[in-house]
Amino acid sequence: MSYPPPPPPQYGYSPYGYGPPQEHPQATLILILGILGLAFCQVLGPFAWVMGKKALNEIDASGGAMGGRSNVMVGYVCGIIGSVMIIVSLLVVVFVVVLGVAGALDSSSSY
Repeated sequence: MSYPPPPPPQYGYSPYGYGPPQEHPQATLILILGILGLAFCQVLGPFAWVMGKKALNEIDASGGAMGGRSNVMVGYVCGIIGSVMIIVSLLVVVFVVVLGVAGALDSSSSY
């Protein structure tokens, strides 16, 4: 007795059979961290950046078994932008403090 061949996959290979690939377990978390790191709390940006890079590597290594690449990529990019924003903010604060200290020293020595 012969069995008919299984139907071809529609969207890619899934570890649970045919059908769409399973989304990466941290895809939504990385997306949320990236958006929050960009909009409200830039401290979350580096976390989204590091977690996003790791998840992108896992999705690429899965050979199509894992989905959610677009969500991870958006969170990853938002994490990079949030990290750059926090670095620029810290540089501005350091610059203002240096100018303030230099101005205070200059004004105290002129009297």
